[in-house]
Amino acid sequence: MTQKKPSNPAPLDDQLCYAIYSAGMAIQRVYKPLLDELGLTYPQYLVLNVLWRDDDLTVGAIADKLALESSTLTPLLKRLEAAGFLRRARNPENERQVVVALTDQGRALQSRAGCLNDALLSISGQPLANLGSLNREVRQLRDTIYKNIGGWDMPA
Repeated sequence: MTQKKPSNPAPLDDQLCYAIYSAGMAIQRVYKPLLDELGLTYPQYLVLNVLWRDDDLTVGAIADKLALESSTLTPLLKRLEAAGFLRRARNPENERQVVVALTDQGRALQSRAGCLNDALLSISGQPLANLGSLNREVRQLRDTIYKNIGGWDMPA
């Protein structure tokens, strides 16, 4: 029986996964100085983004929306709470759940964080419509992949 020789991987520049990964890294580099001014890391910004849309969520619900494990999220939440951006409390209806809610300081940060979108739009040189279309295509790809591997309940 002959074994099929594995093919060599495509060069990085020809791999979609690398293009998406490196574009994400480039975007985070654009965001970093702006996030530093806000006193946030990129993962903390993502958590706050979830809460700006839907406040008073359980740790599990936030983890689901970000495709993270609760154990990964907890240290982020502790740091955001120490910074005064949110508060965590046991759910009185289910003591096993921790509910996370924005503080006034956390809500106020939302308007200041709009600078990230403006910076990306400016530095990309792309019209807003192009970036919106690209965003929809990448989300569709992500959602299809997760659907086919049986993982991550995609947020609504």
